[in-house]
Amino acid sequence: MPYPGEGVSTMGKRGPKPAPTALKLVRGTRSDRVNTAEPVPSTVDIEPPDWLTDAAVAIWDVYAPDLIRKGVLTAWDVEAFAVVCDAAARRRAAAIALAKEGEVVQLPVFDKNGKPTGFRTSRNPWLVVLGQADRQLQTWAARFGMTPSDRAQLTGGDGRRDPAEDLLTG
Repeated sequence: MPYPGEGVSTMGKRGPKPAPTALKLVRGTRSDRVNTAEPVPSTVDIEPPDWLTDAAVAIWDVYAPDLIRKGVLTAWDVEAFAVVCDAAARRRAAAIALAKEGEVVQLPVFDKNGKPTGFRTSRNPWLVVLGQADRQLQTWAARFGMTPSDRAQLTGGDGRRDPAEDLLTG
């Protein structure tokens, strides 16, 4: 009897994930490497999801308008960009807590009956939250061209104009 997945390749595609077409166009990628038949999302109002916290919505409000103007954030990308905003908000909260509490904290120790018996020195649990949010933010922000290394690869304009203006002005 074959094992689950036997005979089926479980390896994904090799190499880096392909850049979104909008980023390829801004970067000046060779035309033969741009998918001109890529499905295009409808142009609808793009709003943050209801599940985002107020802190994450504040981050959305800072970055989303520019990403929408550049054609990088579309209706299909709302959940993915919400993850960026959520991770950034959690990272900020963790950094504030760490600044207040320090990286090393005294945590209570309990006996088998749940009675406190003393304290132990430990790494602050906020370090775990900070690390997870950092990794998530770096991974997802890069997909929107929001990291310095991704941005360094971009060409095509001064970044202050709306690309739709070119269609109107010729």
